[in-house]
Amino acid sequence: MQRQNGFLIQFIKLAGPFWNSKNKVVIRIEAVTFVVLTVCQMGIAVVITEWNAALFDDLEQRSMSGLIKQVELLGLIFVANIAITTLHLMVKRRLLIGWRTWLTEKVISKWMHQGRHYQLTFMSKRNSDNPDGRIAEDIRIATEEAVSLGHSFFYSLLLLISFTQILWDLSGTVIFDYGSVSFPVLGYLVWIAIIYTVCASILGKWMGKSLTEATNVRQSQEANYRHDLIKAQENSQAIALIKGEDNEQARFLGSFQRIIAAYRQQTLAWKKIQIFTTGYSVTSMALPILAASPRYIAGAITLGTLMQSVQAFQQMVSALSWPVNSMAEIANWRASVERVLSLVKALDELEYDISCHNSHQICLDKSKKSVLNFDNVTIANLGVDNISATINNEIKAGERVLISGQTSMGGKLFEAIAGLWPWGFGRIEIPEDGSLFFMPPRPYLPTGSLYAAICYPLSTSSFDRPILEKLLKQVGLKEFVNQLDRVAKWEQLLSREQQQRLGLARVLLHRPKWVFVEEALDSLSSDGETQMLELLGAELPDAAILSITNQPTAEAFHQRKLKI
Repeated sequence: MQRQNGFLIQFIKLAGPFWNSKNKVVIRIEAVTFVVLTVCQMGIAVVITEWNAALFDDLEQRSMSGLIKQVELLGLIFVANIAITTLHLMVKRRLLIGWRTWLTEKVISKWMHQGRHYQLTFMSKRNSDNPDGRIAEDIRIATEEAVSLGHSFFYSLLLLISFTQILWDLSGTVIFDYGSVSFPVLGYLVWIAIIYTVCASILGKWMGKSLTEATNVRQSQEANYRHDLIKAQENSQAIALIKGEDNEQARFLGSFQRIIAAYRQQTLAWKKIQIFTTGYSVTSMALPILAASPRYIAGAITLGTLMQSVQAFQQMVSALSWPVNSMAEIANWRASVERVLSLVKALDELEYDISCHNSHQICLDKSKKSVLNFDNVTIANLGVDNISATINNEIKAGERVLISGQTSMGGKLFEAIAGLWPWGFGRIEIPEDGSLFFMPPRPYLPTGSLYAAICYPLSTSSFDRPILEKLLKQVGLKEFVNQLDRVAKWEQLLSREQQQRLGLARVLLHRPKWVFVEEALDSLSSDGETQMLELLGAELPDAAILSITNQPTAEAFHQRKLKI
């Protein structure tokens, strides 16, 4: 019970602030409307049982005028029920999409914050694997099922309150005789309903306890399978060139076999639930009739009262059976919520792990000077084992520095400067007034127009088109001047060399004061790389340029070396 409470508290802390967010007035109005309409739904259910009793009484009395009256009342109930149900659906769906939108924005803002999405890939996979599935699918289930379960629970509570009183009144008083002892029992149908439901709930909980775990396992395996398919699609060219299709098929089928195993595990859990619910539904249909029939046979109640008692019994049992009937939905909801909570927890742990509160981290400071300063900086791996020598150096604005030594160490140093690799020791001071621009080996080119891809991460409105056309010609891509408005998947359409030339056009367009070139021109010939570096230096004469390159001819472009 304590674990369940802890889980609910965590979910409320994560998703509860939605009800107090900036649109709280509209949200609360919708919530109140939702509650009122739920009460109206319950009212319709009560009216139907009363109508049903009156109908059977009229049939028992063979009253044609009474039958016509009941038909007229049915028309009013029909219209009211449609109106309430339709409006209820509209309000419910507004709440659903609103809550999902708010929680999605909250989690994405934590995930897509200062490289956390990248750093998370180095953390434990158990709590943070497949963040795309957790954000896209699990948040949807967590919010939609929460509203659905909340509504069904509230509705069941209203049914319980209303129909317990109705069933109590209809049950009357029954005298039980045991030999010479007799005693009256008030509301005997109510007690039968309670005893029946408690026994069924205990049995149902025992039979369905494995469903949550099985559902969680299956969701994880489904997410892993989707991830493998997406990764293959992203690297389709490399797979095709190396003839890796057979290997990929084997991996896909292996991943799918794990889904089948999880599916079978879930099927076994569902089988227990199905056995229980099937028997439960049949018993729930027959029990109230058998329990109330003796009074009808004895002439103590009318046929209408008998049918109303049966309906009231079923409604009460349905309300009391909410935990059992909602077992599968609760299992599915909880599994998704736990996956979202795990992702958020992993991001929170990462936030602390890379903060300067941890002594095993590289700290970044802003400096008013136009310098990049390394103060006793040592790069380490996640196990806090040093993988580089201590760096003490200062790079001034406008300098051209070649980073030599191990290429991987240079890449880690660039990531440390960008705040993406905090693992290590020491302090890095970066210029407060200087814009830093990193050129990776392969620039990110989002799907869309070529114009937007080059302007990324800014919008096309930030730059004049003629300037971009001129830069394309300067970097050797004049054939793309007339394709700026073309929409395509550019990372698949362009060669590596073309992508790297576009990356150079991007940095020239943004005109930063600090440029970090990480093998960003390695697909060019040695003369081509030197030419592009000289173009970079000519267009940005005041910018500091730090380069990692394997081309010996590029050394002449730089003023000095920094060996890692």
